[in-house]
Amino acid sequence: LIGAFHSPIAVIVDSSWFKTLSDRDFAAGLAEVVKAGFISDGKIIENIGNSNISQIRNDESLVLDLVSRSIAVKAAVVSMDFKESFAREILNYGHTLGHAIELDCKFELRHGECVSIGMAFMAELQLSLGLITADLAQQHLNILQNLGLPTSYKRHAWPKLLSNMYLDKKSRGKTLRLVTIKGIGLTDRLENPDEKVLFAAYEKVSS
Repeated sequence: LIGAFHSPIAVIVDSSWFKTLSDRDFAAGLAEVVKAGFISDGKIIENIGNSNISQIRNDESLVLDLVSRSIAVKAAVVSMDFKESFAREILNYGHTLGHAIELDCKFELRHGECVSIGMAFMAELQLSLGLITADLAQQHLNILQNLGLPTSYKRHAWPKLLSNMYLDKKSRGKTLRLVTIKGIGLTDRLENPDEKVLFAAYEKVSS
């Protein structure tokens, strides 16, 4: 039935399929893996380290470990909040701006590329609010850039992006809500942040 929720019997991963992906698409997929690391599993961040896309692609055991860990993160979160009422929102770390960029660029950028920019933005925002350390903010940028993922977007697009952010599914009416972290694996929410603070953070990741 349309609108009915059903859990899958199993999740099957055919790792040989990864070899058909371009570096761009492979990196875009890794953006979601990085997100899983920041919100829940620090081992993901540790295992990626300073690796670039070629180093990861050529290490099949690492790829399988990253995939299995990211699936485990999502499965654990979804099992706690199957219909996405609250806890499952943490899977949208970096997605509020990411989805806004997807709309603005008319999906010319990959989903993972937009999420990457969204996480870079969140790093700057959280740093400005004292939620994370400068080292953790820089770690966001380093890991994403090493993978060849974008961490900036058009400066002049901000008014439209801000408007798009209020359309995000986590928002409640006119209340903008963002998933934040206070450390790796320590998630929280930020409601109605000052738009001037948002823009200041965006300026740091705009081009």
